[in-house]
Amino acid sequence: MTVASSMPLVVDGIVSFDPTDHFVWVAIGAFLLTAALDAAGNRKQARYVGTGAWVLFGVFWLTMVPHFYYEAQSPLETILSIAGLPLSVYAGYLLYGGRDSLLMLTRAVGLMGLIYLPFTTIDPLRIWLIETVAIQSHMGMELLGYSPGLEEGSNGLVSRFAFEGYSTYIVLACTGIGSISIFGGLIASVRAPLARKVKAFALAVGVIWILNLARNVFVGLASPLAWFDYPILESITVLFAGESMRTSFFVSHHMISQTLSIVALVGITLLVVRVLPELFDVLDELLFVLTGDEYDLRAELGVDTVRTDGGDE
Repeated sequence: MTVASSMPLVVDGIVSFDPTDHFVWVAIGAFLLTAALDAAGNRKQARYVGTGAWVLFGVFWLTMVPHFYYEAQSPLETILSIAGLPLSVYAGYLLYGGRDSLLMLTRAVGLMGLIYLPFTTIDPLRIWLIETVAIQSHMGMELLGYSPGLEEGSNGLVSRFAFEGYSTYIVLACTGIGSISIFGGLIASVRAPLARKVKAFALAVGVIWILNLARNVFVGLASPLAWFDYPILESITVLFAGESMRTSFFVSHHMISQTLSIVALVGITLLVVRVLPELFDVLDELLFVLTGDEYDLRAELGVDTVRTDGGDE
């Protein structure tokens, strides 16, 4: 019998937190405290606590660099985690300097963590999510004519696609919960009628879920079936990830899927703001932190602004 080697199919890691890193939860707690102080009208105190939260958040991303570089062997995630420190510190600097409009983005980050937390701390919920995604991903493989079956992975859950030899298995970071938490936090942070917020969240979750399953199927098949095992791609894999990394996994997961993840996030955002234009206020602030320039995306994209006055048309 061939001894199976396997790799966690982490296709959502760009936007996921490490559940074992308590440091990030201190930062998330500070974000939530900032939101509470702001809601209570203590704007000055909220500004100071929020500044500290952003600095802590930046340090967290810096501590994740070794994980992304040595363990995940992901160039994209390594670059993003390095960029997390200066961007977060800059956001804190702006907030400390009086840019109170950043309090909405601060609140959004705290709510993202609040959504993500139960899936890292409540085992039945985590197990249900992982195994449900594994089952549905396997159903997708069956639709394409492949039926490897599911077996227990090295994480102790029935989430490994049972190909002979090399295969992949589902972990929490490939369930889409990271992306769902991002949009959930953004949507919950804005002031808008509940009906539209629920509609926007349902739209985001539906699209994320389907796209995530498609990525799982793609990487889950490409890796064991060696779809990308070509000399030139093997050279690229060795250069960026070393000889121990399987070429088809690196190409399908790190190069193709992670790049398309960013494209998908932008596309989903464009869909959601059509339902909830209030999100433009948060996005404008995010772009200011990234570029230093003021934006009015609502006007630039020509989106109707009537809904932002609290109406529910």
